[in-house]
Amino acid sequence: MAILLAVAVAAPVMASTTSRTSTEEQLVLKKKRMAVLKAEARKKAAIAARKKAYERRRLSGRECGGFLECLFGTPRDRPRLSKRKRGVGRDRMTAEVVSWDEAGKYAPGSVIVRTPERALYYVMGDGQARRYKVGVGREGFQWSGNSRIVNKQEWPSWTPPQTMIEREAAKGNIIPEFMEGGPENPLGARALYIGGTIYRIHGTNNSASIGGAVSSGCIRMMNSDVVDLYKLVRVGARVYVYQ
Repeated sequence: MAILLAVAVAAPVMASTTSRTSTEEQLVLKKKRMAVLKAEARKKAAIAARKKAYERRRLSGRECGGFLECLFGTPRDRPRLSKRKRGVGRDRMTAEVVSWDEAGKYAPGSVIVRTPERALYYVMGDGQARRYKVGVGREGFQWSGNSRIVNKQEWPSWTPPQTMIEREAAKGNIIPEFMEGGPENPLGARALYIGGTIYRIHGTNNSASIGGAVSSGCIRMMNSDVVDLYKLVRVGARVYVYQ
């Protein structure tokens, strides 16, 4: 009888303890979820604030109103045009069909970038290629290798790599963690993504940079040129980059 009584008394105590533990765990989880949500909200607010500040500078009419504008260039007298029209057709096209001795080494449809020449070749076959003038990585950011085009985007958005954000922050330059696609975006009108890398072949909102060693590793083209190349290159095409 004494044993039965002890069990009867202990059971409610154990149930109460289990209930308290479960409630405490739920509170801890709730606090963690709230902390994550608040952190995400702060991050989104910070991005929105930077984008808003950038837009204010852009509309203020100054030649160079912030780090991105100084780095990539945003002419203050650019007319207000539709997204489709802005940035395309306003820079000169450098594309030309050339007889190229190296063309036979590559399958038609391949893309070859020769960094020292500041040139990109699209192999057409029959010893010919379509050659474009490009901007390449600045000193310390140039690279070489071969891969494939894994994706293509019209008016691509830009998410800078964390290494770039941290590198520029150390210099006192704050760049946005995300930027919508459009004429003011440094990726320009089109982007072709190179598999296995963080690099792209893309347009630019600063045509004066074409022909220079100016980027963080990406291959820059005139918007008119990249639109032309975009139509020719298929996803899966081989890409070769030489220093």
